[in-house]
Amino acid sequence: MPSLKDLRNRIASVKATQKITKAMQMVAAAKLRRAQEAAEAARPYAERMGEVLANLAVAFDGRDDAPELMAGTGKDDVHLLVVATAERGLCGGFNSNIAKLAREKARSLIADGKTVKILCVGKKGFDALKRDLGQHIIKTVELRGVKNVGFANAEEVGRDVLAMFAAGEFDVCTLFYSEFKSVISQVPTALQLIPAHFEPQEGEAGSGAVAIYEYEPDEGEILADLMPRNISVQIFRALLENAASEQGARMSAMDNATRNAGEMIDKLTISYNRQRQAQITKELIEIISGAEAL
Repeated sequence: MPSLKDLRNRIASVKATQKITKAMQMVAAAKLRRAQEAAEAARPYAERMGEVLANLAVAFDGRDDAPELMAGTGKDDVHLLVVATAERGLCGGFNSNIAKLAREKARSLIADGKTVKILCVGKKGFDALKRDLGQHIIKTVELRGVKNVGFANAEEVGRDVLAMFAAGEFDVCTLFYSEFKSVISQVPTALQLIPAHFEPQEGEAGSGAVAIYEYEPDEGEILADLMPRNISVQIFRALLENAASEQGARMSAMDNATRNAGEMIDKLTISYNRQRQAQITKELIEIISGAEAL
């Protein structure tokens, strides 16, 4: 049984930890608002670009001169998995959920005889995958020194992906990140970047008709310019979604830790009071027994 001094030290230690988790929760709450606004502001642009590219892609459906980023190499032997996670932990299951989704995809591809290459964006993704998939990790991009993620950071990753594709180092590229839904809900998501995958477009009021546009210059020139940029745009959106998801997950995790610390302090305080009372009672009994012996 721990002594009274040990219990006092333990209570003081848990109280100090509780102050830290409470402070981290408040910091995460302050950062969450800005990160959420940035993620929500990026969604319409990324979604609209996807709609424009989907409309343009209709003109190249089944054609041999379709852009390579849209048509792919015609094979799916080598897969590049871009796993975007955070640089820091203490955010619940945020990092592990993304890594789990990427790990399941990688194992499924390996079981089918495919070659898997992994590009980690964020230190925690590398830490989570290096144990069982370390031989497949070809590069890690760390953004620890970046205070606010900008398009330039995503563009740098996009250039690496495009350079690898141009060199024939992979056939299919999939991006893994966490889509921000709310403070308590972040959904791990897989998005195929190359060859580009677009959702089918529908017309007004669910008519199923797709609007027909005339483009100047022609569709091929527009796609040649937009397709590489779309890679960076989707990566940028993923980084912003991750930033909001990370702060939401950290806020929830630190709130749970703060409440758990409070419960632990209450239990330790009860144990301390019981042991102290027992010790006082024992001393009183000894005093009374000694007085009766005289």
